[in-house]
Amino acid sequence: MSETPITYADAGVDVEAGDKAVELMKASVARAQRPEVLGGLGGFAGLFDASMLARMTRPVLATSTDGVGTKVAIAQALDVHDTIGFDLVGMVVDDIVVCGAEPLFMTDYIATGKVVPERIAAIVSGIARACEQAGVALVGGETAEHPGLLEPQEYDVAGAATGVVEYADLLSPDRVRAGDVLLGLASSGLHANGYSLVRRIVASAGWSWDREVPEFGRTLGEEVLTPTRVYAADLLRLIRTEGVEVHALSHVTGGGLAANLARVLPPGLCGVVERSSWSPAPVFGVLQRLGSVPQADLERTLNMGVGFVAALPHSSVDAALEVLTHAGVPAWVLGRVQPMEEIDAAAAEVVTGAKGVHGGGAQLLGDYA
Repeated sequence: MSETPITYADAGVDVEAGDKAVELMKASVARAQRPEVLGGLGGFAGLFDASMLARMTRPVLATSTDGVGTKVAIAQALDVHDTIGFDLVGMVVDDIVVCGAEPLFMTDYIATGKVVPERIAAIVSGIARACEQAGVALVGGETAEHPGLLEPQEYDVAGAATGVVEYADLLSPDRVRAGDVLLGLASSGLHANGYSLVRRIVASAGWSWDREVPEFGRTLGEEVLTPTRVYAADLLRLIRTEGVEVHALSHVTGGGLAANLARVLPPGLCGVVERSSWSPAPVFGVLQRLGSVPQADLERTLNMGVGFVAALPHSSVDAALEVLTHAGVPAWVLGRVQPMEEIDAAAAEVVTGAKGVHGGGAQLLGDYA
């Protein structure tokens, strides 16, 4: 038995710091709201008025959860915490849009070794700004202090979101047809996948995060910490544009372009991607050369400059490109959808069965521009 009283603070948990963090983040969270949100920050649960569902014929709820992965280690190393929220929101809400659903609300979870109110508030400010951009309400969250499990400067973030779509409007592989055109939507950089490889390459080369890299025109850390582009609002605008018929969307995350494209195509069809249709940003080439990474491994790990793919009929291409250009999202014709029997498997690997989905296939041809 201890001779002196042991408090929660002695154990490493500072309740007052947690309360201060909540106060600091209130202004940010207040901007990431929708009219359907009930109550304010601090409740045991976030409340969202779902009356809108009653006006739908057959509402289907869509949900997604994700984290940011080891990109948080770079944010911690650089002591820059107000951008990682875009990575979290992008990974979560943009998965929901893939099926054509509108993301409605999101919650977040931050685990840290020590609550530093200003740091927690910076993380949440990024989450809130990204939610605001996506049109998603940030209805709640949790910050947990884990002394002894995480170092004082360490943290991890995760989030979950819910959306809704009319059953008749669901995007699925069943809509895709041979002859459909594939549009590539540019990524803002590495996004939030493949950072275990990135960190291994950088450590092996002995580079520091503050190293100036001529190809980037800024430091290595600034380049790789570029926040994920959040596509949700722009893709919903595309889906709802009269004269644009979107058959399928693919979010290019872990597994790379081919694997994620194959997931949204039906059996018997293959997405053929022409590498010559775009030039990946310099960061991809620099990392490949620095780590002598085989191209196949690089393409299975990083997005190579393509954050999303849209499959749509040829008659919708021009209007779709106009919508995306107006939204500030660089987009181009990436390739096409062909019957599997027309594919020359000897020309390049055909990726199938990605992430347990036994759907179509994807093939990358040629060299990058």
